Amino acid sequence: MSAEQQKNAMQEEMKELIPRLLAAEKAYYQEDSEIMSNREYDALYDRLLELEKATGTVLAGSPTVRVGYEAVDQLPRETHESPMLSLDKTKERETLREFMGDHKTLLSWKLDGLTIVLTYENGELSKAVTRGNGVVGEVVTNNARVFKNLPLRIPFTGRLILRGEAIITYSDFRRINESLGEAEAKYKNPRNLCSGSVRQLNNQVTAGRNVRFYAFSLVSAGEEDFHNSREEQLKWLAGQGFQVVEYRVVTGGNLDAAMEFFAAAVEENDFPSDGLVALYDDIAYGDSLGRTAKFPRNSLAFKWADEIRETTLLDVEWSPSRTGLINPIAVFEPVELEGTRVSRASVHNVSIVRELRLGPGDRITVYKANMIIPQIAENLTASGTLEIPQICPACGGEARIRSENGVECLYCVNPDCAAKKIKAFALFASRDAMNIDGLSEATLEKFIGKGFIRDFGDIFEIEKYKDEIISMEGFGEKSFENLMDSLARARKTTLSRLIYSLGIPGIGLANARIICRYFEEDLERIRSATAEEISAIDTIGPVIAGNLTDYFSKEENNRRLDYLLGHLEIEKEASGADQRFAGLTFVITGSVNHFSNRGEAKALIQSLGGKVTGSVTGKTNYLINNDTHSGSAKNRKAKELGIPILSEEDFLRMAGRPVDM
Repeated sequence: MSAEQQKNAMQEEMKELIPRLLAAEKAYYQEDSEIMSNREYDALYDRLLELEKATGTVLAGSPTVRVGYEAVDQLPRETHESPMLSLDKTKERETLREFMGDHKTLLSWKLDGLTIVLTYENGELSKAVTRGNGVVGEVVTNNARVFKNLPLRIPFTGRLILRGEAIITYSDFRRINESLGEAEAKYKNPRNLCSGSVRQLNNQVTAGRNVRFYAFSLVSAGEEDFHNSREEQLKWLAGQGFQVVEYRVVTGGNLDAAMEFFAAAVEENDFPSDGLVALYDDIAYGDSLGRTAKFPRNSLAFKWADEIRETTLLDVEWSPSRTGLINPIAVFEPVELEGTRVSRASVHNVSIVRELRLGPGDRITVYKANMIIPQIAENLTASGTLEIPQICPACGGEARIRSENGVECLYCVNPDCAAKKIKAFALFASRDAMNIDGLSEATLEKFIGKGFIRDFGDIFEIEKYKDEIISMEGFGEKSFENLMDSLARARKTTLSRLIYSLGIPGIGLANARIICRYFEEDLERIRSATAEEISAIDTIGPVIAGNLTDYFSKEENNRRLDYLLGHLEIEKEASGADQRFAGLTFVITGSVNHFSNRGEAKALIQSLGGKVTGSVTGKTNYLINNDTHSGSAKNRKAKELGIPILSEEDFLRMAGRPVDM
């Protein structure tokens, strides 16, 4: 095996070790569990150190290096050492073939992200600057240090400058967008998300976005000899630990086979690209061609032609969101685009609706922007017959058009619109509240947007919309049946869960239990209690007492609660007479066998008057850990402080519960 092959093999081993070590650290420090022994972790850690020393490379995310999170007030600007030009473009294969001629050419992906210039000195990343306007960019060094795959240390100790593309994959794009409940807060495409992520003022946000960097050009590397070859430069960068953009070596003569490869791969890729880049391999020849006022002559971009389909517009739905913005969604006869069946596209705002002159029955053309986001390209008949609604579909309140920066948007002006309270409905359906499976924020947003849900009680009457729901995208007969089963189970609940589900500020499940126990599970006593009475409860202060009395002082809240109670069966919780754990503090760590999760064990402790905390301190009375002989940090701390370590069976006996529960 050659030295280069050995080095590559060692870097591949490093890429396997890092996620294993990070997973072990997360389990140990964040999840109170162990997925490998301390001995195994130490051995793998030492092996990683050995490989980093042998290769001179430290990969992004390595547990041997800690990159601290840091916030800045603003991103400084910096002028590039050499201007970053755009590329001339073509959509014609024959133009690309003519450009290549007989010259050896590197044909690579044109990644759709944010171009970054990196500088390394003495083997360390010293600077990262965005492309900006090509002359001046923004310094994002702190953010680049948390890119998913960027080496923080490399073997080369001279001054290295390279360029590449920061991207976010389609799968991460979907994951992040799904976590954003508001339609207008969602990013339109991975490129916009990447740009916002790289230019954050707090790099902890950047770290959570899984930004990746792919090198595509070496600018300078001291006196290194690359034998006048761009390909040799990319190979050298790969040897330094960088991921380089995928490429094929071609000429005009064998271009077709490479184009077939890229055309097939683009449909399966998880990363965004909007075409290809052709770059002459011969560095001297390419440089000798010079540049135009705008473009270098040694390279050419090939842009994929958009796949466009003609269809019929059926309707425009108006979808309200939690800020009051009502988004227009075009619904059309389904068409195949980029390998998937598409029947809906966002129209974004009223200005675009009017510009396209939309109306039901119009013949429109649609495409996928960046091969992922369905859009209307053109309205062929432009009837202009669509009426802009004057009422909100979620609440029936008034809807008004507002103009902001020359863009017209439709808003619901009702402050009590259900669509503005998605978070409240999500809390209501959550596991510790009503525990309704199948009601995610995204599903709630759809149901509320269509006017199915305006009150908590409406959730239990959702069956009357069965036909409409099972025809919705992402929903079917089975999903609907599962939701009905979950609602049937949720109808039987406890008073403490109900109180918690109302979303009264400061009243979590534990406080709700304490309050319900104090008032002997009597809802009417809770409703009529004074702030002084509630403040008298141990651990309940005046702020929480005020929030509770304020909630029940409002007629609308009581009306909604009465409506909800008509759909529920309140079951009595344990009387609370057994308070054997009163005054005791427990910590639970590791996996559990007799409970479905640690939260269930915590609930039992609280029902018996005990308290559960997350860390072992001098105030802890018992640590519960099935692996009583583990060398975990919590076990070690408990032993140092003389705190008993209980197995689950020991704990169940103390709680007076059967061990086989």
